[in-house]
Amino acid sequence: MLHGDGVTAGAFITGCAGPALDRDERAFFADSRPAGLILFSRNCVDPRQVADLCAAFREAVGTQDALVLIDQEGGRVQRLRPPHWTDLPPAAAFGRLYDIDADRALDAARQCGRLIAHELSDIGITMCCAPVLDLQVAGSHAVIGDRAFAADPSVVAVLGRAFAEGLLAGGVLPVIKHIPGHGRATADSHERLPVVEAAREQLEREDMAPFIALADLPAAMTAHVVYTAFDARCCATTSLRVVEQVIRGSIGFDGLLMSDDLSMKALTGSYRERTDAALLAGCDVVLHCNGNLAEMREVAAAAGVMSAASSLRLARCHALLGARHPFDPAAARALLAPLRAQS
Repeated sequence: MLHGDGVTAGAFITGCAGPALDRDERAFFADSRPAGLILFSRNCVDPRQVADLCAAFREAVGTQDALVLIDQEGGRVQRLRPPHWTDLPPAAAFGRLYDIDADRALDAARQCGRLIAHELSDIGITMCCAPVLDLQVAGSHAVIGDRAFAADPSVVAVLGRAFAEGLLAGGVLPVIKHIPGHGRATADSHERLPVVEAAREQLEREDMAPFIALADLPAAMTAHVVYTAFDARCCATTSLRVVEQVIRGSIGFDGLLMSDDLSMKALTGSYRERTDAALLAGCDVVLHCNGNLAEMREVAAAAGVMSAASSLRLARCHALLGARHPFDPAAARALLAPLRAQS
């Protein structure tokens, strides 16, 4: 129920509309005290502005421990871009390098995570929604595509581990996604609900394998995907069976579990209904990203405060923040530049 310094945390993470908080947003954050704020390109102009936005959010919430998140995977999905931030290679670039030189690929993935952490922590962002542990699957929707490291689960696992280690070495929390695996989906969950009909054995052997290998990491984001082998009616985000038996059970993940964005079209119903469904399924916090204040209020009212079990998971996240090992960002950028140029 608490942020790291004792302030009660709401069981949701939310966005904001622009590069600065307006009076209504400040009042909303002060009243609802979300567990975190997620930033998008619309919120990010330059480093000083982003740092001020992060500080303003924490001031409104009343704690310096409130998480600030961003999707900074590299490639197509990076909210912070040049000229102020590094243009990063997509995950698939590390997978291609791995086929040639595994050691170089692991070092590059680790350095990429460390560089991202360097750029995020300098401006007050504490959590990166990466690495993507989904697989590259032939015939699936391109929404994952080169965001995935590889088709081989073992390669995805080792590269994902290296990337996450780089983030943690820079004092930033990784979020593995999209658990238990989005790569096989033939639809984009931003637009409609994907249904995966693969057999349980295949899902466990392939799609879930990277998540099993990285189940010790501190946070994960669910997939708005129906897996008929587990639950033919509800997507992973809203399925008690998937969360309890698959994510917490077979995968063994006991970190902070957040939903993917509630405003995606894969989900239906009011925002109260979406929030209730995700939290009742076992998500620790729900994620609402689009910055619409009316929707944010509906989510906050439904979410309430974090449960005792969820609060312990949040506390474990807070405990990992802050430590930053020595690092040469110029050397990391030089290492990654050829991979970006080839992508």
